[in-house]
Amino acid sequence: MTTPTTTPIRIISSMATKPLLADLARLFEAQAPEFSVQIESVGGVDAAKRVHAGEAFDCVVLASNAIDTLLQDGKLVAGSRTDLVHSGVAVAVPAGAPCPDIASEDALKQAVLQANSLGYSTGPSGVQLAKLFERWGITEQIKAKLVQAPPGVPVGALIAQGQVALGFQQLSEMRGVAGITVLGPLPGAVQITTTFTGGISANSTQPQAVQALLAFWACAATAAIKLQHGMQAA
Repeated sequence: MTTPTTTPIRIISSMATKPLLADLARLFEAQAPEFSVQIESVGGVDAAKRVHAGEAFDCVVLASNAIDTLLQDGKLVAGSRTDLVHSGVAVAVPAGAPCPDIASEDALKQAVLQANSLGYSTGPSGVQLAKLFERWGITEQIKAKLVQAPPGVPVGALIAQGQVALGFQQLSEMRGVAGITVLGPLPGAVQITTTFTGGISANSTQPQAVQALLAFWACAATAAIKLQHGMQAA
C-alpha cells in the first residue's frame, strides 16, 4: 500500500454530494495513491459562510451559484470552476403511507395541497421549490404546513420521523434513507435541477493537486458512479 506523500486535500461540500464525493475520493486515491482526500460535508449555506470567513480549505464543492459568488469575491482561484454533476429533486413520503400521484404537474400540485405537512431544504432546491409554489399561487394557502429542514439535516430524516408527510430534496439525499418511500422525481415540466461545481480555494497550499482531482472527478470515467448516486455527469 502506497503512503500519501502530501498533506491531505481538504474539501468542504454541501450535504447533497456527501456520498458521491466519498466514492469519488476513493477512486481518485486509487489512481493517484500519492494523494489523500479529506471531505467535510455540511449545510451549503454554512459551507459558503466558512469559506467567505477565510477558513482554510483546498477545494470547495457547492451549488454552482454559490461557487460563482465565491469566485466573484475572490475566495476561489479564477478559472478553476469545474462543473461535476446535475442533480434533480425527488419526492418522498413516510414508509407505509399512501403514495400520491406525482406523475404530472397538476397531480403534484394536488398532492401538495392535500398533504398535511410539506418538507423542503435550505439549499437551492428549497429556494426553487418556494418559487414553484409562488407560481402556482398557493404560497399563502400552504404556508402553515411548510417545514424547512435545518441546515445539514436531510428532509428524508424529517419524513422518517413523521414530522413531514410529503418531502422534497435532491434524489441523492433521499436514496437509502430508512423509513421513507421515494415516489420518484419531480415531473419534467417542473423539475428542479441543481448543478454542483468545484473550485480551488484561494488559500489552498496545493492548487495543482486540487486541479488534478477536479479534472478526474469531471472526466467520463466517473459518469457511471454519478448515475449510481442519482445524478448526471455535468
